[in-house]
Amino acid sequence: MSNLRLRYQTIEFGKTDIHLCTLRNKQEFHDPDGTAEQLGISSATWPIFGIVWPSSLVLAHHISDYDIGIKRVLEIGCGTALSSLLLNKQNVDITATDYHPEAEAFLTRNSKLNGDDKIPFERTGWGDSNDSLGRFDLIIGSDLLYEDEHIELLTHFIQEHANAECEVIIVDPGRGRKNKLAKKLLEQGYESTFTKPENTDYLDSDFKGHILNFVRSE
Repeated sequence: MSNLRLRYQTIEFGKTDIHLCTLRNKQEFHDPDGTAEQLGISSATWPIFGIVWPSSLVLAHHISDYDIGIKRVLEIGCGTALSSLLLNKQNVDITATDYHPEAEAFLTRNSKLNGDDKIPFERTGWGDSNDSLGRFDLIIGSDLLYEDEHIELLTHFIQEHANAECEVIIVDPGRGRKNKLAKKLLEQGYESTFTKPENTDYLDSDFKGHILNFVRSE
């Protein structure tokens, strides 16, 4: 991390401030031991995890006043883990996961930056079958559907980590795959609704995507 150019920022959610250390921009790259390369992460895609994307902001604002209660929550493809950091600040039972080898280091650094406890994290891929994450009541994520093949992988991952009664919230920027995901999750018993975020004044431009909500009851 020492060879990377970093950026510090504070994002406000009402009266709650979340402090973030992220990559300076999406041109940053540091993989001296080839760890990411061995995982199939190219130099072009390496920085994606370390930037705060619009979908991440939409997700965090959406769940900022969500009535989570005592639900166990998992953020998948967490990247900078803005939503996880916010929920951790609210003392929610949150666990984060990402495939990128540097995600955990940034998450630990940002948890300390906010003066909060370390967030449980596990590095795993959606196609892996040996993680120890367990099952959750609420699964969240943002901008996950980059390729058609991700639909099958994500559906399987959700199935492996969802309780019988579970809610899934995914913010999609409009990559054209939301209906395909809804069809696959319908096979698992989920009812789906797509909504537009009510307010996106915190974004620099209009948000063309949707908040995807999937609910399965026992």
